[in-house]
Amino acid sequence: MPDHLRTTVVIDYQNVHLVGHSVFDRHLPKHETLVDPALYAGQVVSERNRRQREGYAHAVLAKILVYRGEPSAEHDPMDYARSQSQKSHWERDARVHVTLRPLKYEYQRDAQGRPATLHDGSRIVTGKREKGVDVLCALAAVREARSPETDLVILASSDSDLAPAIDEVLKLRMAKMETTSWYDPVTRVDRALRGGATRVWNTRLTKVHFEAARDRTAY
Repeated sequence: MPDHLRTTVVIDYQNVHLVGHSVFDRHLPKHETLVDPALYAGQVVSERNRRQREGYAHAVLAKILVYRGEPSAEHDPMDYARSQSQKSHWERDARVHVTLRPLKYEYQRDAQGRPATLHDGSRIVTGKREKGVDVLCALAAVREARSPETDLVILASSDSDLAPAIDEVLKLRMAKMETTSWYDPVTRVDRALRGGATRVWNTRLTKVHFEAARDRTAY
């Protein structure tokens, strides 16, 4: 057994951010509880290693893959600019790679079912959501597990849609697969992501870790 595990942390960013916000700091505006991917991954690996029994290999953080929705430059120019600034800031750490996928926008429709427009011709947005980010996270987990340069993949999300990715990595029998989740010992609400037939190691992070992972940059 190697004395260390080359580790990739795959982050479903919106899930990690919003679940952390709802569990620990829902009284604050969401934009004030952003998570810095490098700080967050560092907390995950540090806590994971602390909880390992003697004789088991420790994880060494090698790569941090972040997947996140991207606001539209047309509909949300300020949010778009902030997302670009955050990506640039986070990627100053060479281990961090941020992939942005355009958000899916919903539009008001007229009587004929066509997008309604304002006097300037712009469409009227009624909603927006992430689309396909979970698929990107799943593909990344499987891809990293197949890499000869990776010994351990840690999937950071509470989205149950990603459970099949865990099962697929386990079937490969190459890299180890683990998960991580936020945990409040007071409420004992467990949002850990599990696989199918086989349970995997989950590293619980508390409010102490959430505060240590916060991105306090003014974007």
